Amino acid sequence: MLKVFLTIAKEENITRAAGLLHVTQPTLSRQLMQLEEELGVQLFRRSNHSMALTEEGMLLRRRAQEIVDLTEEVVEEFAHRDKELSGVISIGCGETQNMIFLAQYMQEFREMHPAVQFHVYTAIADEIKERIEKGRLDMGLLLEPVDLGKYNYIRMPYKERWGALVWEGSPLQEKEEVTARELSELPLIMVHRESVRNELENWFGPYYEKLEVAATYNLFLNAAYMVREHVGAALCFQVNQEYPGTKFIPLAPVLETGAVLVWKKEQIFSPAVLQFMKYLKEQENLPQFWEKYGRGYLDELEKPVLNL
Repeated sequence: MLKVFLTIAKEENITRAAGLLHVTQPTLSRQLMQLEEELGVQLFRRSNHSMALTEEGMLLRRRAQEIVDLTEEVVEEFAHRDKELSGVISIGCGETQNMIFLAQYMQEFREMHPAVQFHVYTAIADEIKERIEKGRLDMGLLLEPVDLGKYNYIRMPYKERWGALVWEGSPLQEKEEVTARELSELPLIMVHRESVRNELENWFGPYYEKLEVAATYNLFLNAAYMVREHVGAALCFQVNQEYPGTKFIPLAPVLETGAVLVWKKEQIFSPAVLQFMKYLKEQENLPQFWEKYGRGYLDELEKPVLNL
């Protein structure tokens, strides 16, 4: 019934949906009315030629799509359980250069198990944790601080250094490092995540109450555009790609943030996910990565990029 509802929601027309589902229009209308009666809500606002979702309908569409996607994943896993290892491993990732390490492990794991696919979902830590709790993600690469009580985890090796991304012509553009006092004199673009803002509050100390927050962001690209247009200086991790018209300046004293790869304790996982976790645990101390790339690889990452 959920697939029927999703088809109607997509087509916004009962006749077109009936054609796609190979049923008559009266049959489909009756099924929809039964679903609304069962749920006790109206799912669509009807007109002569179209149907629009109500708020309740939009909520059901989101939940129904999650259920259908999970069901299809399970069917796919059962279909291949007697064949080579296969399936989808879903990982939520924050914006961190530790993704370099994780991507290396993903590539090596797929060399051993080419039928395995990875689905990577980029979001802030709070949203990733919510999706892990609901079973929509198997694992999460989370930037700290993170409450790890519910999770098994592997601590990632690279610590992100904080700084300010400033615009061309900013009073700070000639600085090699920037202090809390200097930043308190500019409009700022702050991260939206509350626990991270608490970390920044500790770093700013008495200057925190004096800050002029012009905007907040959750993912970085839009913040970089706002910096370029002089909305404010963005507090962010060290950037290692070009954002024309901007310059990254590290904070002084140094402020760093670590990352952890987590998965829920006592959770039932697919064979592909379990094998990937086993592989990760074997690599936890990163001997293969250091042997292959050496310290110089991260030294290159830690060089600030000047984009003026």
